[in-house]
Amino acid sequence: MVLPVLVVAFLALQSAAWADDPPHFVGGKICETCHEAETARWKGSHHAQAMQAAVPATVLGDFADAKFSRSGVVTTFSRAGDKFMVRTDGPDGALHDYEIAYTFGVYPLQQYLIAMPGGRLQALGIAWDSRPKEQGGQRWLHLYPDQKLPPGDRLHWTGRDQTWNYMCADCHSTDVKKTFDLTTNTYATTWTDVDVSCEACHGPGSRHVAWAQTHVDAGSNAPGLSDAVREGLTNWLKATDRGHWEMNPETGIARRTEPLVSGELDTCAACHSRRRVIAKDALPGPQLLDSYAPADLEPGLYHADGQIDGEVFEYGSFVQSRMYHAGVTCSNCHEPHSLDLRAEGNGLCGQCHMAAKFDTAEHHHHQPGSAGAQCVNCHMPTKTYMVVDRRRDHSFRIPRPDLSASIGTPNACTQCHTNRTADWAAQAIAGWYPHDRLTQTHYGTALNAGRTGAIDSERRLDQLILDASQPAIARASALLLLPRYASPASESAIKAAIVDPSALVRAAVPRALPSSPSRAVVQAVAPLLGDPIRAVRIEAARALAGIDPSTMTQDQRNAFDSAYRELTAAEMVDADRPEAHLNLGLLDLRHQQPADAETEYRTALRLDPSFVPALANLADLDRMRGQDQQGADLLRKALTIEPNNADIRHSLGLLLVRQHNYADALDQLRQASELAPDNVRYAYVYAIALNSTGAVPQAVTLLERTHRLHPTDPDVLGALVSIARDSGDLATALRYARELAGLYPSNIQLGAMVRDLEARQAR
Repeated sequence: MVLPVLVVAFLALQSAAWADDPPHFVGGKICETCHEAETARWKGSHHAQAMQAAVPATVLGDFADAKFSRSGVVTTFSRAGDKFMVRTDGPDGALHDYEIAYTFGVYPLQQYLIAMPGGRLQALGIAWDSRPKEQGGQRWLHLYPDQKLPPGDRLHWTGRDQTWNYMCADCHSTDVKKTFDLTTNTYATTWTDVDVSCEACHGPGSRHVAWAQTHVDAGSNAPGLSDAVREGLTNWLKATDRGHWEMNPETGIARRTEPLVSGELDTCAACHSRRRVIAKDALPGPQLLDSYAPADLEPGLYHADGQIDGEVFEYGSFVQSRMYHAGVTCSNCHEPHSLDLRAEGNGLCGQCHMAAKFDTAEHHHHQPGSAGAQCVNCHMPTKTYMVVDRRRDHSFRIPRPDLSASIGTPNACTQCHTNRTADWAAQAIAGWYPHDRLTQTHYGTALNAGRTGAIDSERRLDQLILDASQPAIARASALLLLPRYASPASESAIKAAIVDPSALVRAAVPRALPSSPSRAVVQAVAPLLGDPIRAVRIEAARALAGIDPSTMTQDQRNAFDSAYRELTAAEMVDADRPEAHLNLGLLDLRHQQPADAETEYRTALRLDPSFVPALANLADLDRMRGQDQQGADLLRKALTIEPNNADIRHSLGLLLVRQHNYADALDQLRQASELAPDNVRYAYVYAIALNSTGAVPQAVTLLERTHRLHPTDPDVLGALVSIARDSGDLATALRYARELAGLYPSNIQLGAMVRDLEARQAR
């Protein structure tokens, strides 16, 4: 290829320096000259349109004096020459005129960014529905139609959860440097490319450009640098194993001849996952958990069986799939530059699943060509986010309506057959496939047991953690549920997880530990302080923060100090967020540094005066200092901000108990229990308070209801035993005592309690 003279001259001037210097970003324009085909495909992609300057060629919305009314606010979209304007409520609640600075995304919605003081770009809450009119599009809509969002709310377009610099920038632009100044609470954010350009995936390109120059100078026979440094690219995305796909004619499924070795998924997952950043200016690379901490299968984000619930994108569901474990990766289905699918309809799946075996009525049991015959409708059901954005679950799961019937998870069958029940669908599938996966235990049952407090939760969770055939993200999620039930019986599962091959599992271990781990636990977990993956190291440091240094060897203390520095640096990546300072304050408190903790909490409130968790933690500091009246003022201030916050009402109720204001305390504890009906602790404390005021029947009713929901909670069972025994109902007391002793068979005192009740009942 003949390069333009100016480009050759530019490369010649730079190549010598770039070859030896640390790699840095050069901008996607340089790539276009050599990579014309890739550039042509990329230019029409959503990556290329992820963020653009607001000009007539990029703005899709109706700015011809269009009006949008919501909650008494009339927003007007207009145009002044090539400037696009919006008149809407600002941070003070009054109407102001704002210029649109950038478009954000393109389909099915286009959002708009507005420059605000302090270097902030804020995402307007009213978006343009860019779908065709016949699909309901070509209109303005609000992204939170069911919520009232007054100015000051974090989800109001001027609020902190709509700040582009934190929420959106690093996945919609290339080489983003957030550059936040904590002292002035301002940003000076920069990028090399406003959109998702070449280096967002391939990494900083300076050395690749230097490599290209050696070929320009020496001709096509130049030895180059490819064998040594892979053409100078810092993030090599091609598979490095020698495997390929072969179709098995008996099963009709393609298999790789060798396990896949590729960093592609981790590169895509940096943006296509629910995660937090743990490394400053993170670069694309093959180890996701070195720069990011992805979310596990947590309630609110995923259903118990791992199906998507909250806005979690694709990674967390894909790593559950059999396709992932077989070696399928993103570019097998998506062309990486245009982002188009490799084939249309069932032809996409037909790349690896023989059509003669799977694209048949005998397999899908629907009319050929119908919606039910489309692979994705059964194996990739959708959920709608942002009002109109239908996204597919990437776990490629076989529909399990039997799980819907038993643990309440969704299923693809009744998503289409809305007038039918899960039992109906389960019976139909069992008839079609009597020996298929419906007969197999699913990890969702163990996770559901852990979430709901089933009586055999610990055993099920331990089995899942130890089962290496199950997805790592499911086993990691089981670890997070384990502390509520863990006994010495779980020791083998935890020890196995410490040396698990998956960083997802190892990173979950420290979060599964008690707040004050024993010396034996410290010794078992200490090796994770030197783990090769950053996310594991910092979680180990968080779990071991504040422990007695004498419980560690000198080498372990050195490893802890290093990991702890990484932990605090990871929190400071998001120094613009109050949550980071709350976390730092909690770490200070574990190190017995309450003054430093208070400084962090007050920094959080300086960033966001309505940040309720910081108010709650300041009140807890006041409790420790014996200054409850000051703490009560903070908690009442928090309730003016979030009156339905159960945590705050519970804390205030306990504070009022300490002040002997029992009537008001009982009311606060009641409200906390009602606002969080599934919180076993709140129900237990309120029941004890009821019992202490003489409302014994009400206390028993609440405890029995809570016990049905959480049958393994020892405090609830203990209270039921105590109340029944005190009231003379020995039969009931014995029944609950036997349940409690059954949970802890090695507990000598519980066994003695059962024998004492048996003896008293026999008299």
